[in-house]
Amino acid sequence: TVCTVPSALTGSALFFAAQRCIRALKTVQAEHAPPQHYTWRRNCSSAVMPRITSHYTIFPRDKDPRWEGVEMERFADEADVVIVGGGPAGLSAAIRLKQLAKEQEKELRVCLVEKASQIGAHTLSGACLEPSALNELFPDWKERGAPLNTPVTEDLFSILTEKYRIPVPMLPGLPMNNHGNYIVRLGHFVHWLGEQAEELGVEIYPGYAAAEVLFHEDGSVKGIATNDVGIAKDGSPKDVFERGMELHAKVTLFGEGCHGHLAKQLYRQFNLRENCEPQTYAIGLKELWVIDEKKWRPGRVEHSVGWPLNRNTYGGSFLYHLNEGEPLVALGFVVGLDYTNPYLSPFREFQRWKHHPFVAKTLEGGDRIAYGARALNEGGYQCLPKVTFPGGMLIGCSPGFMNVPKIKGTHTAMKSGMLAAEAIFPKVTAEDPASETAGLHIPEYEDNLKKSWIWKELYAVRNIRPSFHNYFGLYGGMVYTGVFYWILRGKEPWTLKHAGLDSAQLKPAKECTPIEYPKPDGKLSFDLLSSVALSGTNHEGDQPPHLTLKDDSIPVANNLAIYDGPEQRFCPAGVYEYVPLETGEGMRLQINAQNCVHCKTCDIKDPSQNINWVVPEGSGGPAYNGL
Repeated sequence: TVCTVPSALTGSALFFAAQRCIRALKTVQAEHAPPQHYTWRRNCSSAVMPRITSHYTIFPRDKDPRWEGVEMERFADEADVVIVGGGPAGLSAAIRLKQLAKEQEKELRVCLVEKASQIGAHTLSGACLEPSALNELFPDWKERGAPLNTPVTEDLFSILTEKYRIPVPMLPGLPMNNHGNYIVRLGHFVHWLGEQAEELGVEIYPGYAAAEVLFHEDGSVKGIATNDVGIAKDGSPKDVFERGMELHAKVTLFGEGCHGHLAKQLYRQFNLRENCEPQTYAIGLKELWVIDEKKWRPGRVEHSVGWPLNRNTYGGSFLYHLNEGEPLVALGFVVGLDYTNPYLSPFREFQRWKHHPFVAKTLEGGDRIAYGARALNEGGYQCLPKVTFPGGMLIGCSPGFMNVPKIKGTHTAMKSGMLAAEAIFPKVTAEDPASETAGLHIPEYEDNLKKSWIWKELYAVRNIRPSFHNYFGLYGGMVYTGVFYWILRGKEPWTLKHAGLDSAQLKPAKECTPIEYPKPDGKLSFDLLSSVALSGTNHEGDQPPHLTLKDDSIPVANNLAIYDGPEQRFCPAGVYEYVPLETGEGMRLQINAQNCVHCKTCDIKDPSQNINWVVPEGSGGPAYNGL
């Protein structure tokens, strides 16, 4: 095996290129080496309850004799700004920074790391894009070839009963009105943003997940470290083990998306959620279909609420007709994760919804070609944390700038990244940034957010989502929206509260009625595993499960005993299942980590808050093509 490394590369690029070569060489060597076997003993009855978690975040390597003598030094590189996450927020921040550097003829090194194998491969959204932030970032986006091919031409909203549709007029000014918006495949749009960023000189490193936040001695953020590779499923080092790389910066932007695992650490480290409510979430499931051309209406946007959910379960659907050269429709179902019945399965509700006569008539005779799922923030204004801290900032869906009634967060995510860039640029290019900490603290970003249209937009709709927490549920919330938003435009002098942590909302199984779901017919509705196969999900099999448990005994003792194992229903990828113990007495939790689509729902909804999602080896996860 021969590997060549281009000479004209930056330190980071040189490291990553060399790392790929070394990994290839070691893999060849490992294929011809005799297998090594490792054993692990714990002070518990592991023969009865097999060990589930082997990740070093739960079992530190410095206490594991198998790691003695292993080289743990990491290569480090410096940049002006490091960005975690190649989504709309991270890429918009990178682009804006380089635009400012070009305008003012300043040298500025911007590095962006993304855990997906390529930019856009982990991106999933409806998506109906409001182009306001794009117009600001690239006024000439049409000339640049941005893939916004489908302007909205028709807007339908419905309340569904089991067999009928009740049309709801889409009045001007309501948040769901999509006049002037575009139906897009967000993964393709993000990929295009990545191309624009690279043309401006941003260094983009896909396939490298940020696994750790680094700190200066004074407590400010120093940068990030990418994930180690070459660790066996039992937590031991393989012959191909390699340490990740450290990327240091004056400022690090965290744009990991909804419920980022590094952002969770930062919330605790800097007490960023001290003055806001706990975030509340939903899970969104999506499919892409090729339908009969006679049923295709490019530019049509359809939304619905109601059946199959009951009035006290927040959620709804979308069905968008794309104009991409073939009769494509994007359809999906969103369920608020503050639901109470542990027997509810968001995936199976989605499959059942497709059998409604109003939906089925579009899909009959078509072919499903893609599937995916992702959690989304629904807390809005009340749940926004502090977004600046010494050495770093939170941008995009990481803190949660989604406008829930609009079902849109791309425009606000992009704008937050641009505002962050505009606050950062004068500080990182100043000869004397006047910072009290080694990592720059730039509170001007939060100040600018509060003066921007993001803040005004989220404040105006702040009461719509929590208004659904009433006896009448969905219908009470719709009345509230009609009266107080459409008439008063969100100027009511009160702010409603959410119900609290989603993980605390489930009722014990004995208090709930099991939900009988129809079997999938293989035409409109499908089983879970065949759906996951359409997501392109893949992980290196011989690595510690990245769905870690703080305590391996809790799933059976608490989740199964009290809630009848809800993780096997709220996961949209079949990651969790309870199987009989080998002894035949009792059950154990089995984690099929290779199925994980990185939606983060388990980390959010687990009633025991025992699951901690961490990044797997870089490039692992779904391979979405324009979802």
